Amino acid sequence: MAFDVQKIRLDFPILQRKVNGYPLVYFDNAATSQKPKIVIDSIVDYYTNYNANIHRGVHSLSQEATDAYENAREKIKNHFNATHAHEIIFTSGTTHSINMVASGFSKLLHKGDEIIVSAMEHHSNIVPWQMLCEKTGAILKVIPMNEDGNLILSEYDTLLSENTKLVFVNHVSNALGTINPIKEIIEKAHKKGAAVLIDGAQATSHFIPDFQELDVDFYVTSAHKMCGPTGVGILYGKSDWLNKLPPYQGGGEMIKEVTFEKTTYADLPHKFEAGTPNIAGGIAFGVAIDYLNLLGFNDIQSYENELLNYATEQLLEIEGLRIYGTSSEKTAVISFNIEGIHPYDIGTIVDKLGVAIRTGHHCTQPIMDFYKIPGTVRASFAFYNTKKEIDSFIEAVKKAKIMLS
Repeated sequence: MAFDVQKIRLDFPILQRKVNGYPLVYFDNAATSQKPKIVIDSIVDYYTNYNANIHRGVHSLSQEATDAYENAREKIKNHFNATHAHEIIFTSGTTHSINMVASGFSKLLHKGDEIIVSAMEHHSNIVPWQMLCEKTGAILKVIPMNEDGNLILSEYDTLLSENTKLVFVNHVSNALGTINPIKEIIEKAHKKGAAVLIDGAQATSHFIPDFQELDVDFYVTSAHKMCGPTGVGILYGKSDWLNKLPPYQGGGEMIKEVTFEKTTYADLPHKFEAGTPNIAGGIAFGVAIDYLNLLGFNDIQSYENELLNYATEQLLEIEGLRIYGTSSEKTAVISFNIEGIHPYDIGTIVDKLGVAIRTGHHCTQPIMDFYKIPGTVRASFAFYNTKKEIDSFIEAVKKAKIMLS
């Protein structure tokens, strides 16, 4: 490999610990990634050496904090190839970002307008749009999926119409790992004059979306999936769209001038950043992006695909095991069940052996309803995982099967 996995693992303090007497095997990366020490240290450094509010002070600490925070915004802009730094809005995460857009469009949609989501969305990319439809009278339509876990794009073509105003699709399914063909989805929506929001929470830790190349209107993601801290994420929006949307919250920072008769709003990005933000989180997000780029996303993706293929082969040797999500284009996520065994029981037993996996519906109940199952066992891999850990995981699953059969 182009990078040394054992050396990389030393960057992550938590990977050195034990759980229930066993070395930790952390395979819940789709829920949140672990954090390298350089990211943790950046948070400590902010609070230790230059903690101050940003954009509001002439004193040195405030200026240092402002520079570091805005430098992080610039890093994010460059990383995703946005046109302008002011198109990067800091939020508390993907869910917050989606709700900001949904709230804004509540002023722009009318009864009979149509919005489209996919059948494999996280609840965070379903519920806000249902709420939006209730407020506006807009109609929600759904792109169906097939047994392999791929969207049926011929049905998408049928759903699109002159009434379509918005399309919302995840870049990668958190439950199945499917990489959706979002460039094609965006192009088709734009031909109908519709805007597109892409939920990139599960994509940006594995590869780099190019916002300009995709011509996407809105793209959202979270730092904590990318080796950054929790409580911070971004909403990317084209300037034209962000200028059309009303502010999401009122307060300090998002104003230009306030009188009791009238308030005018600040320019982008501050129009959408009311109040004191997660300053340390934003700075650390920039550090996390630097760290990932230093490793190289091509190498990350290649190595994770190797882990995915290795684990898939091993799991399929277990009798009665079915994998859900068998698309040829997917990230390092495997959702599965073993016939006659509840996924929760498997998760409980493998945890006793030091293996951290996710069980349940993964906030994607429509997917589980499609497969007529209560949930799945989900193992999700990152670049700091190893084949040796996969071997431990496989043995733990086999032991669970023996105990539960």
